[in-house]
Amino acid sequence: MALTFAIEDKGILPDSMIGRLAAGGGILPSADFVPDQIQPASLDLRLGEVAYRVRASFLPGRTTVAERIEGLKLHEISLSDGAVLETGCVYIVPLLESLALPDDISAAANPKSSTGRLDVFTRVIADETRGFDRIEAGYHGPLYAEISPRTFPVLVREGSRLSQIRFRRGHALLGGDALRELHARERLVDADDADVSEGVAVGVDLSGLGPGGLVGYRAKRHTGLIDVERRGGYTILDFWEPMQARPDKSLILDPNEFYILASKEAVQVPPDYAAEMVPFDPLVGEFRVHYAGFFDPGFGYAGAGGKGARAVLEVRSREVPFILEHGQIVGRLVYEKMLAKPDKLYGQGIGSNYQAQSLKLSKHFKA
Repeated sequence: MALTFAIEDKGILPDSMIGRLAAGGGILPSADFVPDQIQPASLDLRLGEVAYRVRASFLPGRTTVAERIEGLKLHEISLSDGAVLETGCVYIVPLLESLALPDDISAAANPKSSTGRLDVFTRVIADETRGFDRIEAGYHGPLYAEISPRTFPVLVREGSRLSQIRFRRGHALLGGDALRELHARERLVDADDADVSEGVAVGVDLSGLGPGGLVGYRAKRHTGLIDVERRGGYTILDFWEPMQARPDKSLILDPNEFYILASKEAVQVPPDYAAEMVPFDPLVGEFRVHYAGFFDPGFGYAGAGGKGARAVLEVRSREVPFILEHGQIVGRLVYEKMLAKPDKLYGQGIGSNYQAQSLKLSKHFKA
């Protein structure tokens, strides 16, 4: 059945509508979807059979991505049997999914949570676009992933899923009044003095979690590689340095180092909404927080097996050392309406890895 909407319908497409969009030819996979590829409010995107090592990142502008690859590629790598993507290099990979979107459906992409927690910088590119991770309504054409491992070399293969894409109709972002009303009904965050004026303000927890006072992990360099398909296969201390709380509850971020931290607040996403982490203030430019910004309906939600969940923060300082202090706001969680409630919520029997999480590394590491 084709998707049809009333003029006033606006919001994020849930899993059932994503399936119908694909069935109607709006999503064109070159191989059948795998069973868990459609998530409550997004679709996982799969790498194709070849990766191109390129000299530099780029935006296609008025050309196609294939034309830019031809002028910038250094060599071509087959992913059919798996290949290692090295740190400090930029790769472009055609995806198994292409799009033929209706004129009223646009899309946005983001790294998957496990991708961001490995410090693999990835974003989606479409033909003749001037921005990453944004696909205009009515786009017909292929999709590509730009991949640049920053800390760990990674083993990927055809079908590996590093990115996810959301589809939306119109503008359904909640303004301040609507967000305050939703918070009053659902208590989106566990803080009594929550700031929900322009999205739910998210601070960093540097007080220490658990008996050891753990505040986070700093990534080690010159480690072994990580197979992105291998779950629970790696020892934490081989790749990460645990960090304990300081008496003054602060942390100095070293330039160009990668950290996994946790939010001070526990947050939740009700079933009829989806959320995304966005920068708190573009003028606070000394560090980058949260590569993987999508939060699905049901994240942390009591009805889906959660009791509020911390947002895990992927943090990288820039050129200078920067001091973080306990509770310092590092991001905002903005909420959008769903066009309908998903058939299954995050954490509700779909193998979600981070429901009711606290401070948690990616699924690749032994708990």
